[in-house]
Amino acid sequence: MSKKQVTSGTKAKKTIVNIIIHIFLAILSFIWVLPIFWVVLTSFRGEKGSYVTTFFPKTYTINNYVKLFTDTSILNFPKMFVNTFIIAIFTCIISTIFVLSVSYTMSRMRFNMRKPFMNVAMILGLFPSFMSMIAVYYILKALGLAEGSMIRIALIVVFSAGSGVGFYVAKGFFDTIPKALDEAAIIDGATRWQVFTKITVPLSKPIIVYTILTSFMGPWVDFIFAKVICRADAQYYTVSIGLWKMLEKEYIDSWYTCFAAGAVVVSIPIAILFLLTQKFYVDGMSGAVKG
Repeated sequence: MSKKQVTSGTKAKKTIVNIIIHIFLAILSFIWVLPIFWVVLTSFRGEKGSYVTTFFPKTYTINNYVKLFTDTSILNFPKMFVNTFIIAIFTCIISTIFVLSVSYTMSRMRFNMRKPFMNVAMILGLFPSFMSMIAVYYILKALGLAEGSMIRIALIVVFSAGSGVGFYVAKGFFDTIPKALDEAAIIDGATRWQVFTKITVPLSKPIIVYTILTSFMGPWVDFIFAKVICRADAQYYTVSIGLWKMLEKEYIDSWYTCFAAGAVVVSIPIAILFLLTQKFYVDGMSGAVKG
């Protein structure tokens, strides 16, 4: 067999493998996109109720979205949306500051009890946060944060207070930035704060964007803590509780399609945030490679 034939056979095998991989990825993409596509279709469905015989709606309407924002007599979705947005914004700001501060400190500074703290943080991260929800609720109740307008503050505290413990991902990114840059800046007279803001932050846009996205999404989609702290006070419900209420037996027949519409609406802020920060993510990656 000639060398040309062997090369041709190898290329044919690689082509077949690539085709199989692409088919497999296409199937996975279809499986992933199908539920999203179905929710979007259902949000425009004209028929009420959760039981239908066809995948595609027989009639289409935008009344589900209209009802979602205008019918506030039973489920006040606009109020829930505003509550969640306020909580998510403040949590995002506080959590991002906490995570970046702790991760930079752990990456660049050396002090007593540093490694024990990191080990404890890693062990605590292995346990799901909702294990502590009852204890957290009674602590908030003792502080007077579990009633009335203080519920929003309680949720912000719950979602952001322990965020600094999840510093490992950001610390790993900071570890990849050469310490020689810090040392050169310090020799030139820069303070630690100037090194962090003028050198580390510009090179860390990808991890900052990642931290912002995760910090925003946490309270935006959380249900367990929101339900425990809000309890039956519908005035301070978040969107996750509102969507859950739409699936209860007394509401599901008339609110099921509105539930789908609400699911679409809830995804919009996250999509907008990702689109706004995507440019900085890409620019940061190219800047980090150049650095």
